[in-house]
Amino acid sequence: MEKIDELPSPSETLQRSRFRKQRSKSDYLRARSLHGPSPTTTFGPKACIQKNPASIMHVQDPLSQRLTWNKPPLSVLIIKKIHECSVVQPFMDLVTWLVQEKRMVVYVEVSTLEDEMIADDSGFQPIKQKLNTFKEGTEDLSGRVDFIICLGGDGTLLWASSLFQGSVPPVMAFHMGSLGFLTPFEFDNFKSQVNHVLEGHAALTLRSRLKCVITDAECDSHINSIEKPKKIQVLNEVVIDRGPSPYLCHLDLYLEGRHVTSVQGDGLIVSTPTGSTAYAVAAGASMVHPNVPAIMVTPICPHSLSFRPIVVPAGVEIKVMVSPESRGSAWVSLDGRNRQEIKVGDSVRITTSEFPIPSICKLDQISDWFDSLAECLHWNVRRPQRAFNNNDGANGRVKDDSDCSIEA
Repeated sequence: MEKIDELPSPSETLQRSRFRKQRSKSDYLRARSLHGPSPTTTFGPKACIQKNPASIMHVQDPLSQRLTWNKPPLSVLIIKKIHECSVVQPFMDLVTWLVQEKRMVVYVEVSTLEDEMIADDSGFQPIKQKLNTFKEGTEDLSGRVDFIICLGGDGTLLWASSLFQGSVPPVMAFHMGSLGFLTPFEFDNFKSQVNHVLEGHAALTLRSRLKCVITDAECDSHINSIEKPKKIQVLNEVVIDRGPSPYLCHLDLYLEGRHVTSVQGDGLIVSTPTGSTAYAVAAGASMVHPNVPAIMVTPICPHSLSFRPIVVPAGVEIKVMVSPESRGSAWVSLDGRNRQEIKVGDSVRITTSEFPIPSICKLDQISDWFDSLAECLHWNVRRPQRAFNNNDGANGRVKDDSDCSIEA
């Protein structure tokens, strides 16, 4: 008599079903990087990244990075491009709408309201009296601002980054400047776009920053510690160059305490992936997506044919020291600001910051970046090659100039 297989019990059926679901899900798991420090997932007092149970070591799949609010946002910081008349009216329209219709607390810089076109506008005065003002370096906005709106270009976003040396609220950047690589939003339909952000679940690009400390050769203390914070957050790059000196810039490069090489040339650029499309790309570096956990080290006009740009893992500590054999001093600038001289033996210590910039995407992390490459940098723009005519290519025959006749 033929043996009949027994039917599985209900518990076995459920267990097998769960196994099939787990197996099918694992087939489509995306690769995630395990390098670098885990960035903070809270931005300002109320914003955070939507929790993702599939994350590994808190480094999430970029496409899962979406904004959500713990509580409804009530305050906003508006940064306007200075010395630009075309931004004044959009600024006043945005502020008026946020104050009157959205009932939000609006923060602006004191210098913004000192603009002649804003100060002389009588219709804007009632709104102006309801605004909260601040001055850079005198007030700490941490914990008071729920999100940031930038009206300008890439420099406006860099300025907003410099105002927050710790956790940064989500940043929504409108393109009203020159290049606009970091500013994906157009201002024409600003109301619907801002409402979409306030509702939550917008895509986020976590733009890593660099944490920098400048130390003195003799006492290893921070230079100008009275005027500047001990640890300065940088979004684009740290540039060490020869400044006005006619001599080669002679720098010693260390990674995790190990001397890697000496730089002899015009200088060195240490940049984030966001900064890879700024000064670094002009110096020959590769363009790196901002979600890649890495630090770019790019020489500026090195006096060596074999010195090529390199990419190191995020989280390593980089030390750039003015070599004891240097003939002169060097100059360091952080995101194009805070430029100061560093002498022989002085050094700059750089590592990845735990406080990234949560940049709000117009579409998503991939589309926004490639759209910026195409529209701002005209990446890989070329006249397309024409196809073969009359099946000449298929027959192995390529036309030459004698095959073409030109009629008068």
